[in-house]
Amino acid sequence: MAETASENPLYVPVQVRFTAKGIPLAVRYDDRIWAVAADPVHWFTRADWWKTSRRAPVGCGDLVSIEHWQVQVRLTSISALRTFVLRRDPLSEQWLLVSVTDSGAAAA
Repeated sequence: MAETASENPLYVPVQVRFTAKGIPLAVRYDDRIWAVAADPVHWFTRADWWKTSRRAPVGCGDLVSIEHWQVQVRLTSISALRTFVLRRDPLSEQWLLVSVTDSGAAAA
């Protein structure tokens, strides 16, 4: 099966609903609710803090850890799976959709 992915990072704001344990349950993107259909993958990267002029008061928290989730989502139980990569920068509550990969010939 062919896979198509967005070539450039999207950085589109999305809403993410989480379980009580902090695991993504659904993503609101393009005025649709995409249900998470498989176990998501979670990781962190580090921001290039030396390239930013961002300053923060002492004790405000982690300023360099960028949170990422890779989730497989679908609109309905028979829709093709899509893979979303999500990102949240330090000190931000806003999740961003970085990329979308479609598995199979047609996504819903």
